Amino acid sequence: MSDTVETWFDQPLVFTIAERHVRGRFVRLGPTLNTILSAHSYPPVAEKLLAEALVLTVLLGSTLKAEGGQLTLQAQTGGGPVELLVCDYRGGELRGYLKFDTERLVEVGPDPTLFALFGEGFLAITFDQPATEERYQGIVPLEGSSIADAAEHYFEQSEQIPSLVRLAARHDAEAGCVAGGLLLQHLPEGEVGRDRLHTRHDHPEWEHARTIAATLKAEELTDPANSLETLAWRLFHEDEVRIEPGARVSRGCRCSADYYAGVLRQFPESERIDMADEAGNIVVDCAFCSRIFPIPLEEIATPN
Repeated sequence: MSDTVETWFDQPLVFTIAERHVRGRFVRLGPTLNTILSAHSYPPVAEKLLAEALVLTVLLGSTLKAEGGQLTLQAQTGGGPVELLVCDYRGGELRGYLKFDTERLVEVGPDPTLFALFGEGFLAITFDQPATEERYQGIVPLEGSSIADAAEHYFEQSEQIPSLVRLAARHDAEAGCVAGGLLLQHLPEGEVGRDRLHTRHDHPEWEHARTIAATLKAEELTDPANSLETLAWRLFHEDEVRIEPGARVSRGCRCSADYYAGVLRQFPESERIDMADEAGNIVVDCAFCSRIFPIPLEEIATPN
């Protein structure tokens, strides 16, 4: 492993083990994660779920190369206490939101399965590439005990790439919520863009790397005393690991009064009038950041 500035929080670490045909990335979220979570009062179970989903969103979204590309992760409920989970990543900007029934969420206990949280839910992962006008979406059932299990199922069904996903989150009395993750994948033998030409599922080098990575503990992912480079070295010290820091991550809610005014102008005038309150404002509440935008009707009036 070559010398580098160590990576700690809010920045992915990309690595490749060429001899074992393996690539991967680590990320640990701290300050950015807590900024996102601070928009709502999330109980512990909800906080952990959203934190792990945000880590997964960074692990996937940071693979996008084209400028303006966006990764959206969305989990829809099938009758569980969690009604909606949505996160997206674009150009290093991250945001996420969780909608849930508080009373029902209490009933599932401190360590619920995905079924207890979502029921017969589905996970949708969407890659948007505006530069090439390409859009790819994979949808899989929410199966397994965690969002990491669902992500591995996604790669198995939609991408057909052998993958290992590890996610962890904990609440620290001083640092707040800390969450980390690892995405490890077998390099396809042929690859053009996002099209996988052929992947060997029985490659012994992949099984070796996967077995080693599976020893990674949750507390290592969330331990701020260890840099991401340290984690990579501990796991793969027998191999030549090439590492490269990814783009820094920040909270990036794209809400604004101008944006919402533009959306509202697309509604018929009669509907806009019905939406307005007694003061003549259409009040828009951004679910991602909890900011409230009162949009005056006169500012979005249809020109005569």
